[in-house]
Amino acid sequence: MQGKENYSVMRLTLAVSMFVSMCAAWPAIGADGPLVVEIWPDTAPDETGNIGKEKIRMSPKLDRRQVEVTEPTRLLTNVTKPTLTIYRPAKENDAGTAVLICPGGGYWDLYWQLEGEEVAAWLNSIGVTGIILKYRVPRRPDEPKGEPARRPLQDAQRAIRLVRSKAGQWGIDPQQIGMVGFSAGGHLAIATATSFGLQTYEPVDDVDTISCRPDFAIGVYSGYLKAKDKDEIAPGLRIPAGTPPIFLAHGGDDIISPPEHSVLMYLALKKAGVPAELHVYATAAHDFGVRPSDHPCSTWTQACATWLRHQGFLKK
Repeated sequence: MQGKENYSVMRLTLAVSMFVSMCAAWPAIGADGPLVVEIWPDTAPDETGNIGKEKIRMSPKLDRRQVEVTEPTRLLTNVTKPTLTIYRPAKENDAGTAVLICPGGGYWDLYWQLEGEEVAAWLNSIGVTGIILKYRVPRRPDEPKGEPARRPLQDAQRAIRLVRSKAGQWGIDPQQIGMVGFSAGGHLAIATATSFGLQTYEPVDDVDTISCRPDFAIGVYSGYLKAKDKDEIAPGLRIPAGTPPIFLAHGGDDIISPPEHSVLMYLALKKAGVPAELHVYATAAHDFGVRPSDHPCSTWTQACATWLRHQGFLKK
């Protein structure tokens, strides 16, 4: 038993060492810092701006039964001016693909460090431009608790259009723009991938004539996908013709967003003829992000990279 424990500690130490070494090599945090762009030319749609100043705080410390990463990490909240924070990969590895990153937080906060900056660094390591979407949180009074907030979908649709409009300038293939989201952000990524025919706001300029359909989507321990008390996808979601390929990953012991959210979405996608891949990791909880660990759930990034390569979005 002691030998197994020592072996596990050695594996975890090696994984963390590799992660630190990779972070040192990742170009995501450059000397000049990332480019930050506001996504709306003026005030965002339906925005009153009376929720207080945007602020950073630390996440609450949770136990291992609830989450995989238990220590506090940085959150953002009180967002009224959505932005894109753009991290480019090394030129020699650049695949021309960009991924819009949607941090989770229940539509109340944004887990900016765990599900934003660290994800951008991982994407850069596989030759992908990582673009963190700072969408509006917390949910406003007309966005009921327990339901997806509606303003973030406006921000996500506008963000995809803006990235596509800047593709040439930012060295991105306009047909290789995807999304990845975590928890509530996973719902946002999938809602954007399936709602490209829905007009969620009145056009404000020529950018809004561009398609808001992402070319693929990745949902990680997503919430809000399952209908309440029914084994079917949530009534606010639909899977139209033209829905792009979708990759899903979830923890089997997730008590915050149970794995049925991803399982039922996978079944619905399969029934609709949409290319989809699902990974459920036994005993894994919520909030594992992209951090290496001794748990198999940390290997979802490898499976996802293989999937992206198979779909033609990474270099061979």
